[in-house]
Amino acid sequence: MFRAISELGIDLGTCNTLIYIRGKGIVLDEPSVVAFEKGTKRIVAVGKDAKTMLWRTPEKYIATRPLRDGVIADLDSCEKMMRYFISKVLPRYRLVKPRMVIGIPSCITEVERRAVEESALKAGAKDVVVIEESLAAAIGADIPIFEAAGHMVCDIGGGTTEVSVISLGGMVKTNAIRIGGDEFDEAIVKKVRSAHDLIIGEHMAERIKIEIGNAEMDETSAIMSMEVKGINANTGLPQKINLEADQVREALQSPVSRIIDEIKKTLSETPPELAADIAERGIVMTGGGSLLKGLAQLVSKEAKVPVFVAENPLNCVALGAGKYFEYARDFDNSRSIYDKLNS
Repeated sequence: MFRAISELGIDLGTCNTLIYIRGKGIVLDEPSVVAFEKGTKRIVAVGKDAKTMLWRTPEKYIATRPLRDGVIADLDSCEKMMRYFISKVLPRYRLVKPRMVIGIPSCITEVERRAVEESALKAGAKDVVVIEESLAAAIGADIPIFEAAGHMVCDIGGGTTEVSVISLGGMVKTNAIRIGGDEFDEAIVKKVRSAHDLIIGEHMAERIKIEIGNAEMDETSAIMSMEVKGINANTGLPQKINLEADQVREALQSPVSRIIDEIKKTLSETPPELAADIAERGIVMTGGGSLLKGLAQLVSKEAKVPVFVAENPLNCVALGAGKYFEYARDFDNSRSIYDKLNS
């Protein structure tokens, strides 16, 4: 019984951490935030409770994100956060240590990769497997990755965007940049400051992105707007403005363009046979960033291939990581095929 529930798939994201348990599905989806007492480093809140404390804590407490741009920025806080989340979904994990598969960005260094493994082991893992986020996302999106055909996945997370071409269970080509949902938020903060002399926080920027954020103008976004509250940069007093959707689109133009450039670059570097498959089958987009209004349509127009958003884009990496052990034999077989082809 314990064996059946002791294999975890983890999406250790910059913004959110998701955990999948085989047979149970997604059992945890909480912000990757830790709040601790200054000086003692005593943890006072983790996840949802800690996120409510961001930018609102008195001087004796600090609320922080242990991950930045898809990598661990604070190893100690990350370990404690993971330990808390694991104990929440597996109360008896100290008796039967779980096996973990964790999705990581392909652009991280070997040192950063080892930091993820070390953090998981210290948090109580029996053993740890790390796989590329886009490979995990492809599995989670039910893409037939072991076919002798090209499949392209674009995973836009909180800190990174990864674009990969997958065939026969392997990564044929992958490119990643440290741009994601956080950069969308930062771009909105800067735009509101420059256009309206209004200082807003991360939480308000995220609300703006979700409610009226858009990558391309359509009939709906053309008339969308929302009330935004912040602090006037000149007077220091609270202020409210009405923000139009077209201003948000202008703010997001730079990070969105860089993501599209990365997709086009990956397509240009893909072998012709596989590129032909992608032209027919299209690109599958995953991650929270793929939910930006109009983004899939804009990518399709710019890259000149069909683009589809996965059914559960926010869950794909965790789902794929959790299903990794089910695919382990297929991965071994695919590696044997590559070995034979290259011998």
